[in-house]
Amino acid sequence: MPAEAVPQLEEVAAVTQRLAVLLSAGVSPVSAWGYLLPARDATAGSGTEPITAGWRGSPPPSRAVSATTGILRAAARAATRGDSVADAIAGQARRQAGEHRPAGGVRPAPSSARAGRRGDSAGQAESAWLGLAAAWQVATQAGAPLAGCLRELAASLRELSQVQRDLEVALAAPRATARLVMVLPVIGVLFGSLMGFDSLRTLFATVPGLVCLGGGALLMLAAASWSRTLVRRAAPTELTPGLRLELMAIAMSGGGSVDRSRALVHAAVGRYGITSDSDVDPIDRVLALSIRAGVPAAELLRSEAEQLRRDARNAGARRAATLSVTLMLPLGLCVLPAFMLVGVVPLLISVLSSTLTTF
Repeated sequence: MPAEAVPQLEEVAAVTQRLAVLLSAGVSPVSAWGYLLPARDATAGSGTEPITAGWRGSPPPSRAVSATTGILRAAARAATRGDSVADAIAGQARRQAGEHRPAGGVRPAPSSARAGRRGDSAGQAESAWLGLAAAWQVATQAGAPLAGCLRELAASLRELSQVQRDLEVALAAPRATARLVMVLPVIGVLFGSLMGFDSLRTLFATVPGLVCLGGGALLMLAAASWSRTLVRRAAPTELTPGLRLELMAIAMSGGGSVDRSRALVHAAVGRYGITSDSDVDPIDRVLALSIRAGVPAAELLRSEAEQLRRDARNAGARRAATLSVTLMLPLGLCVLPAFMLVGVVPLLISVLSSTLTTF
């Protein structure tokens, strides 16, 4: 998983948390987005200049900061004009994610979970922004307070970024070991040359040497592919666990009926591609419990969402711990044999050839 994905997620979490604080303090939703803009943008008026316009003569902003500025500008512009802030966030997030994909790449249909599974930093940020857009849309249409949900969403994104940092830590040792092993064949060839054996010529100019070189290259390619597969499987596949439950809680907090709340949530998750890894929708189960117990459904929905986030955090920690062990498999079964083929076998062939020639 790209390391730059973590700063982008933390940027989204920071914006979400600041919005929650501003709304809790009584700032209107229209003004909140304008306050979050950098000072140079807030005083620029139209905000139509390019994202990097304010950075002439100074170091350019990081990709995460530039992307966040673009989202804030789009949202502030939509709020001022009375347009849909959620649509502005989602549209800008999708455009920015598309700009960072390889040229000629085919973009799949919008999906929060699919964006997370892509594993690229643009997809991670897009998924997080789509979750924020869905929450904003439901709260706006239901007339419900949004600050509490934004705080929970920010906490969820911060926990996710911590899981990704744990995965990076798990990757550090196998990567360092693989780099060291990759240097050892060169050292073996140089060592053989210093001893008077032409292992370099054996490796590149003889049939056995070329066979060893080809076998070593194939093993290294297999190790790289195997490692990428292990990392991809260990990455979180759902960036906003429990978001459907939070959206339902927001909708019901606005005082609407269950049917209307369901309709609002269904429209939002379809519009912004909020999907879940689970095939079972927990909303029905939570609502049934609320009816049987005679307790407010919103609190139960938020409690269940918190449990899902806790489960996702624990699962991420387990994946990170397991990854540090499983990544040693391609190292031991592919990288080390490749070192033997490229660094040791040519040297032995050179020694045997020299010995046979002497006799």
